[in-house]
Amino acid sequence: MFSAASVLALGFLLGMRHALDPDHVVAVSTIVSEQRSLTRASRVGALWGIGHTSTILLLGGAILLLRLTIPPRLGLAMEFVVAVMLVVLGVRNLRRERPDAPAPSAVRPLAVGFVHGLAGSAFVAMLVLTEIRDPMLGLLYLLVFGLGTIGGMTMVTAAIALPTSYAVARMGSVQRHLRLASGVASVAFGLFLAHQIGVVDGLFSANPQWDPK
Repeated sequence: MFSAASVLALGFLLGMRHALDPDHVVAVSTIVSEQRSLTRASRVGALWGIGHTSTILLLGGAILLLRLTIPPRLGLAMEFVVAVMLVVLGVRNLRRERPDAPAPSAVRPLAVGFVHGLAGSAFVAMLVLTEIRDPMLGLLYLLVFGLGTIGGMTMVTAAIALPTSYAVARMGSVQRHLRLASGVASVAFGLFLAHQIGVVDGLFSANPQWDPK
């Protein structure tokens, strides 16, 4: 039997690992590519994590306390929203004209993190349901998991921004190419996810197959 402390420590580590999921990194990269400042980039990551954690606590907590069951089609639909969002973020970067942006509004990274949390909260909550019987410990696990995600994404965005800010300082035109590259990557990955979720997993079919992840 694992102690509560070990369970929470594991939750924090898994939260940091969760921040490294490809769709998370691609989404945040489209926002970070607009910034030359390492501080601003880290702020974007922290805000994304806060938005993500908010959804994990709200939706995941409801699933945990009320013992809700997420139908496969609804679960896939929440993941499909993430795919659409990635395409929208990518197109926005491709259409952007200014080579540099002011300090980013808190709304966009918060909203992006919130949507990602919507797609991942069911998985996290169901994982807790299968392993943790105490509801209060389960809620605390969700919170610690979210804090790990905030820390992980803050470090990820800083790691992305550090070499790019150095390159931009040496050669300003690099930022435009980075923004375009991140836009193409976001659109491509979003379309890939949309096909995977809509066609392969069967969101638009009669028998959807949902494997929460």
